[in-house]
Amino acid sequence: SRVARRPPGTGAVRHARGLCQNRTMIETPQVIQCSVGMRWGDMDAYGHVNNVEILRILEEARIHAFGPPGGTGGPGREPVVALFNNVPAGTQALVAEHRVKYLIPLTYRNIPADIAVWISALKGASLTIAYVIRDPVTGETCAKAETTLAFVDGGTGRLLRIVPEQKELLRPYLGASVF
Repeated sequence: SRVARRPPGTGAVRHARGLCQNRTMIETPQVIQCSVGMRWGDMDAYGHVNNVEILRILEEARIHAFGPPGGTGGPGREPVVALFNNVPAGTQALVAEHRVKYLIPLTYRNIPADIAVWISALKGASLTIAYVIRDPVTGETCAKAETTLAFVDGGTGRLLRIVPEQKELLRPYLGASVF
């Protein structure tokens, strides 16, 4: 069964479009498991989720796991790790790079895709988020990806350092790269 294949979680947070839970990887770091809904419009003419929509799914998983950027959207539920919604006013979390390896097509289904999320690099002024997207029925890995983000002062455009409190918050989720 699906439940038997998953290790017990250390907590759960339900979100409007899915569920994220802390999970412990065998290698030691914490992994956040998210379920992100697929939309009918995500499907392309081949019957699978379009490669561009995979990036949207990654974005949704990132927001479920780490929160919406401070000052955006309305109040909601707390993310598993409150990183982005606890930054100083005017701070932007900007994508510096995406890297995606498509392994097999993610077939559209009316149930959410399973995404494992963790931090694969934590540097002075950037962090890299790793993802593994799995088919929710077969459990097969469809794609693996990484997104590098940098914090920027929205008023000046200057790059901001990741402060010690943020690094400490993310340290339990620091694991290996998917590449």
